[in-house]
Amino acid sequence: MTACKCLLLLFLFLVTPVTSAAPPIERWQTASGVRVLFVESHALPIVDIQVDFAAGTAYENFAQAGIASLTRELVELGVAGMDETQIASRMADVGAQLSGEVDRDRASIILRTLSMGDKRRVAFELLRAILSTPQFPAAVFEREKARSLAALKEALTRPEALVKRAFWSAMYGSHPYGRHETTESLATLERADVLAFHAAHYTAPRARLAIVGDLSRAQAEAVAEELTAALATSPGMTAIAVPELPSSSEQRIAHPAVQAHLLLGLPALKRGDPDFFPLIVGNYTLGGGGFVSRLMKAVRDQRGFAYSVHSHFQPLAQLGPFEIGLQTKKEQAQDALAVTREVLASFLREGPSDEELLAAKQNLIGSFPLHLDSNREILRSVAVIGFYELPLDYLDRYSDNIEEVTLSDIKAAFARRVRPEHLVTVIVAGE
Repeated sequence: MTACKCLLLLFLFLVTPVTSAAPPIERWQTASGVRVLFVESHALPIVDIQVDFAAGTAYENFAQAGIASLTRELVELGVAGMDETQIASRMADVGAQLSGEVDRDRASIILRTLSMGDKRRVAFELLRAILSTPQFPAAVFEREKARSLAALKEALTRPEALVKRAFWSAMYGSHPYGRHETTESLATLERADVLAFHAAHYTAPRARLAIVGDLSRAQAEAVAEELTAALATSPGMTAIAVPELPSSSEQRIAHPAVQAHLLLGLPALKRGDPDFFPLIVGNYTLGGGGFVSRLMKAVRDQRGFAYSVHSHFQPLAQLGPFEIGLQTKKEQAQDALAVTREVLASFLREGPSDEELLAAKQNLIGSFPLHLDSNREILRSVAVIGFYELPLDYLDRYSDNIEEVTLSDIKAAFARRVRPEHLVTVIVAGE
């Protein structure tokens, strides 16, 4: 091959865009029954691990609302042979980071560690102890309970917290997704309640493990076994009830804030539903596309009612919400609400235009690689796939599924999932 041809091939290699492909996901089950998803990546000397338990707020009973979050906080604040200070010190010594969160479906424990043998070994041992031998020290329990109570009392003074709580209650009523901790429910919690909740929900059949990073398959299998071997093998999974759709309603809550906070929505979408892709493509035009969305143009650009307005779907194990939200001046709340409802009604009748559909697809497909541009982002997606048992080719098929959506798909999906007779509205600080 001549030097000119070599240079030409090198030039073409450098200027030709590289197609972003979703990373391959491997799946297996540990001896204790925990389902594992693994993505091998040696780009960085890092391993990210997320353990999800079916232990979110939907699994609380009303009298103990708040126990899911309190249990998740306490689980890492003391293990056999080590208190919280020693755990934090050992994590810091090896450069590892521990975090976690609770939503309505899941309680998550997340670890990031360097992949070098001496570093990761310590981090994995600590995570194993957190999963298998949490101690829930009495003094730490009382401290965290008091902290939770103080945080709740402060939150109940803020309009953004009040509107969210009232909105979920209006959508779900007595369903577990409508449950919120109260000062009364938190105040009555005892350490024994946390121990019981942990024993019932932090078990192998209710756990899902996602591993992303600088390990081989054999190493990942060994880590998964080590982390989960001591988990109890029962109780198993329990299904969350299907929520009933609410009747259309409007609720106003007085508050001295200058800004009115508005939320509109209804239970609409569960994970794995075939309407997912038509709904997210259509929602880009309605209120998910930022400054190019219809809601933003009508509410902000044309009338100046709000700095921002959004709409989105939040799929859950059962029907999660479709939500439209905005803030506006108190005296403009009714007008802003009227315009918002008008835009939604128009979209439900007409759907997006051909031009809007094309723009939505281009943006959603073009931005998708950003959701896979780091170990953390990959971990987040893989954990969702594992917990909600989505297809292993979900990420590979994502762009194709977006591209295949048609205008009729969008109109039909919105007609099924966003029905005005079930739309609830909550306004905090409105007149």
